[in-house]
Amino acid sequence: MKHRTFFWFFLPSAAAMFLFIALPIVSVLMQSVFAPHQQVVREVENCSVFGCTKTTTVDLTATEALREAEPLGRFVGGSIYTDRNHLAFSEVAMLASTADGIAAFLNGLLNLPFYGALLFTLTYTLVVTPLSILLGFVVALAVNAVPRFLRGPMIFVSLLPMIITPLVGALILFWMVDARGVLGALIQSLAGDPNLSVKASTPLMWAMLMVYGIWSSAPFAFVVYYAGLQTVPQDTLESAMIDGASRWERIRYVIVPHLLPLTTFMALIKIMDNFRVFEPIVSFNASAHAQSLSYFIYSDLGGETRLLSSAAATSVLTILGVIVLLSPVLVRTWKTYGRGAA
Repeated sequence: MKHRTFFWFFLPSAAAMFLFIALPIVSVLMQSVFAPHQQVVREVENCSVFGCTKTTTVDLTATEALREAEPLGRFVGGSIYTDRNHLAFSEVAMLASTADGIAAFLNGLLNLPFYGALLFTLTYTLVVTPLSILLGFVVALAVNAVPRFLRGPMIFVSLLPMIITPLVGALILFWMVDARGVLGALIQSLAGDPNLSVKASTPLMWAMLMVYGIWSSAPFAFVVYYAGLQTVPQDTLESAMIDGASRWERIRYVIVPHLLPLTTFMALIKIMDNFRVFEPIVSFNASAHAQSLSYFIYSDLGGETRLLSSAAATSVLTILGVIVLLSPVLVRTWKTYGRGAA
């Protein structure tokens, strides 16, 4: 393709990426180093026949003029990143010097808002990502092995979690684990505790959120793997069967290596998707037990006083977290394709 033709072909995509990705990121970066202006307070002395009193009032005119002169706010640099609601450097240093052992230090660290949200986000991502990919792979193998006249219904059933609206799917599971629901009663029976409530237990709530995450995201892996299974060379599988390879050996030495590029692709997508977990926490009303980084941003933006600078700083830290998690996969992919190119 000629350079001129490629330029005009790529221009719409480049413009869209610049407008909807690059500019918002730059805007968030700028917002994270500026804080809103404080209100201008004046001290006014009122005198009467009974004496003089001093009162403080907000000078709305001066405050508005200050905001118009500096619409971004006052420059605070990286102080928002290091305050108690984010990296909390001073609080962490104090914990390190006063905590009685590692357990006490970690307990105090997780009581800080950002680190508590980071722990749940990382746990959710590291648990849901591999298990959803594995479940999708197993379902794809099972569907691919059944007779053709059964594949249509099985594919439909396997895709139901993807078809159902995430909010509706989360609410269904939320009602099922209620004390009067099917799963809630089953859990109480298995635990031998009629007063056990999933909604009142932080570990059980975490487990429920992850179960929902695996259930709702496995269909995507199933679709990708099922499509990939149709491209597996049949002559290679037949040769393996003639050589006496069992079904497990054919899966391990023929199918899995063939589908490895798809696994890398899904790992990238799932890590980015799971790291921004938000809907299950809202649907399950689980904010008292689990908060993700995305929910942390939502909390800053909600309410009567919107903490835009705090939300922007958390957004930047979330982007950095995604980059760190994606780095091993990207480096592995780069090395693999580098060797192939060499």
